[in-house]
Amino acid sequence: MPGKPLDPSSPRALLGAELRVARERRDMSQAGLGEKLFVSGSYVGQMENGTRRITLELATAIDQVLGTDGFFTRNCGKQGKSKYPEHFVEAAEAEAEALTIREYAPLVMPGLLQREAYAREIFRAYQPTAPETVIDELTEARLDRAKLLADATTPLLWFVLDEAVVRRVVGGRSVMADALKHIADLIRARRIIVQVLPFSVGAHASVGGFLQLMSFENAPPLAYLQGNGTGQLLDDPATAARHSLSYDLLTASALSPSKSLAMIESAAEEYAHDDHA
Repeated sequence: MPGKPLDPSSPRALLGAELRVARERRDMSQAGLGEKLFVSGSYVGQMENGTRRITLELATAIDQVLGTDGFFTRNCGKQGKSKYPEHFVEAAEAEAEALTIREYAPLVMPGLLQREAYAREIFRAYQPTAPETVIDELTEARLDRAKLLADATTPLLWFVLDEAVVRRVVGGRSVMADALKHIADLIRARRIIVQVLPFSVGAHASVGGFLQLMSFENAPPLAYLQGNGTGQLLDDPATAARHSLSYDLLTASALSPSKSLAMIESAAEEYAHDDHA
């Protein structure tokens, strides 16, 4: 599987390239190495192209399987400590490599689209006794993810927002007005696609909660499921395909992009008017 050009500023990508060389030197397939590491061949491919980081546990096992004399164990720490919570590290790093990101947000606005005031309210609600410095760090990391939006076309971003996201008042009505206007501006700039899933739909294909799907140029797709302080990144092709179908069913049930924009802008105007009334 050909890899994309390495980013010399990314220790993770360079370490992944070394993994590919070491594996091929042993005349071992990705699936063969994955079997010995108790991960899938897809997972090995994602480590090799830098989509997923090589953990210390895996690095130790790789050194044993490939006979690399502790090279990966010594160097896995050079990938850098992530600024994201542990359960979200791999998903955040995969986002940065993705060609397409599709996400269903059931309760709060997608992290990639959050404004600072909104993000702070979310983190403060989750960690009510945390020092302000912790909230600052979490907020800064979340806003940093939005740098993905700087490119006019890549990645393709498609969001389905449950109507609860639009109606749940987080941080007050002025915060909501600003947050929704930000999303509307991105839609009108044709940077993102957004559909709203109205309450009237009732039961739907992702009633279980948050879903994110990512596709890549030279790696299999990933599905990321998230709960309260937990996250699971799935690379099994059949599982990813099943979640992709769920997302397709969501988009079929949701309002059209134009009607969704109308709802979002109407709600933003209501929040702004109520705040100044």
